[in-house]
Amino acid sequence: MNRTSLPAPEQKEHARHGEQLFPLQKYITTLDDLHPSVSAHWHEEAEFTRILSGSGTYQIQLQHYDVAAGDLLFIPPALLHAITVTPREALRTETYVFHMHFLGASAADICSVQYLTPLATAKLIPPFFFDTRHPLHAALDDLFNDMDALHDAAAPGYELLLKADFLRLIALLLPCCSAADEDTRLHMEYTAKLKTVLEYIDAHYTEELSIADLASLCYFSEYHFMRFFKRFMGTSCLNYIKNLRLEKAAELLGQDGLPPLDASLSAGFHNLSYFYREFRKKYGVTPGNFRGAGAREK
Repeated sequence: MNRTSLPAPEQKEHARHGEQLFPLQKYITTLDDLHPSVSAHWHEEAEFTRILSGSGTYQIQLQHYDVAAGDLLFIPPALLHAITVTPREALRTETYVFHMHFLGASAADICSVQYLTPLATAKLIPPFFFDTRHPLHAALDDLFNDMDALHDAAAPGYELLLKADFLRLIALLLPCCSAADEDTRLHMEYTAKLKTVLEYIDAHYTEELSIADLASLCYFSEYHFMRFFKRFMGTSCLNYIKNLRLEKAAELLGQDGLPPLDASLSAGFHNLSYFYREFRKKYGVTPGNFRGAGAREK
């Protein structure tokens, strides 16, 4: 199954990746100028990703990583992450999304208690980014190749071999993991506040949203909140809301085929000329042309 460059998911994903008895799914994703980002979100599964081509930036747990072809990333469960493509590039990635329960994180044994559960609950912090200079890169790249061969062949028993490979992945990461310290706990606290704000925005983006109301969710002053949001999201809160509304409108235009006026209102825009101007600035086409392209793809 492929996951292509669709507009941003909800901040907390509720989609099931894989099946209940085999909670693992492989995705190929492409981001480009038409769909240039995946908004900040998180889910209960971990991710193991290889950059196939292009370049961009991953934000993982409030840290930014510039990625290029050949780089690898590991994102533990429940960590906030986002992706942005470099302008005029196409960022193509391959990702395995898997639940730690698949590896036995819920079992009452030494592997779960000492390694899997601490990793899943952010008590152990692994490195997230592996470029070609990282000492683990070659071993992780070989492991990714083996996962691909097993997954694509799907021979009898391949699930057992894939499970073994993902356990090897964890074993390779463990020597580089660090115990959560005061800085990590502070980042987790900031991330929790940010998650609360993003969930609220996602639930209320069609309504009027004020900085004062959003700041109150974090118990911050407006000034502190605006600095906090821009520092960790890389953009202002108002710009983030605008882009989220544009992405929601693009989804309504492209997938649902709504007329531009209906899409703009449903996405929270109440000034049509402003919507047209900002949509064209972001996507390079008018809402009507974007809708037409979506209809032709169907």
